[in-house]
Amino acid sequence: MIELKSAGEIAAMREAGKVVAAVQAAVRERAGIGVTLKQLDEVARTVIEEARAGASFLGYHPSFGATPYPGVICTSVNGVMLHGLPTAYKLRDGDLISVDCGAYIDGWHADGTVSFTVGHAREEDLKLIKVAEETLAAGIEAALPGGRMGDIGHAMSTVGRGAGYGMQNDFGGHGIGRAMHESPFVPNEARRGRGLRLRPGLVIAIEPSLMAGGGDGYYVADDGWSLCSADGSRSVHVEHTVAITGDGPVVLTVP
Repeated sequence: MIELKSAGEIAAMREAGKVVAAVQAAVRERAGIGVTLKQLDEVARTVIEEARAGASFLGYHPSFGATPYPGVICTSVNGVMLHGLPTAYKLRDGDLISVDCGAYIDGWHADGTVSFTVGHAREEDLKLIKVAEETLAAGIEAALPGGRMGDIGHAMSTVGRGAGYGMQNDFGGHGIGRAMHESPFVPNEARRGRGLRLRPGLVIAIEPSLMAGGGDGYYVADDGWSLCSADGSRSVHVEHTVAITGDGPVVLTVP
């Protein structure tokens, strides 16, 4: 069932979105050469606790997860595209990292991902991040009342694939609200004019992921969570929680 949110409920989700944005800012500031992914997770926990919010990811156990999720953020580094665990891995000069965070306040969730480099950035990584952000922006711009879900995926794949990057479509966006994952599924790639009619009150997480090598293949790592590009190429993931309103799309996961 798809639940449309009222203006008041969207406002409540906006508060959770502010926490997600605060986590991203704090983690990005702390990230550096020699800092472990677990330390970044601890930073995120502190921000969430101080905001008197809850961590959407902690203990989450979907059918594709090997175990209940042990952290409050996903930390996906280099060839890890999605769901990277916050381990004892120490960040190195030139690493590319995506930080995915979910938080809730008073039962209302928000979900967002930011990607950045550590130390001296490779030009190709900066381009990958830039295109991913443009891909996400295109998807958000297509989230118009009266449109179709396929419009979002078509807009994103036009940008991402147009730049020569690979895109998988098994793990995409989703509805969000009282639960972190709700219906409908939001594809990264789809046909324009097809799919669910977009109505005011629908709130979705839009989250494209790109693989630099140009292929679409991926595999699950031995940890049972991390999704990695099949060819080992660098990968990136970006995401916003977006409310569809009568005035157009409104991004909720910003400061």
